[in-house]
Amino acid sequence: MTTEQLVRNTIIVGRVAYGIASRPPRDIVAAMFSFDLDGGDVDLDAVERIRAGDFDDWVSAAARSGLFSPREVEALARPWHADPRSLFEALLTDADDMTRRRYEIVWNSLDQADSREYA
Repeated sequence: MTTEQLVRNTIIVGRVAYGIASRPPRDIVAAMFSFDLDGGDVDLDAVERIRAGDFDDWVSAAARSGLFSPREVEALARPWHADPRSLFEALLTDADDMTRRRYEIVWNSLDQADSREYA
C-alpha cells in the first residue's frame, strides 16, 4: 500500500493513530529519535548535551511532531531533567549491541572524567 492510499483510507489511518496513541510516550520517543544515536560514528556532542541537560532539540522535535500535546511534551521532558540518562537510554532502545556498547563506553568515560575533575 502506498502512502497516498494509506492517507486516503481513513480506517487504516485511524488504526495507525490508535496504535500510536496506545503506546507509552517513552516508546514513541524511542522510535522517533533512535536514529540520533545510531549511525555508525559515536556522536560525542549529543552525549555531552544529554549529560548536561540540554534537551532543547529533542523537546522541540517532540512538540513539532504533532504526536503530543504540550502537557505530554512537558511530561516527557520532566524525567529527562531529573535523570538525563533516561533520554540517553530511550535513544538507544532500538540500537544494536555494538552501538549500545560504544555509547555506554562514552557515557562512562565522561562520568569518570567528571569525577577526576572534581577530585
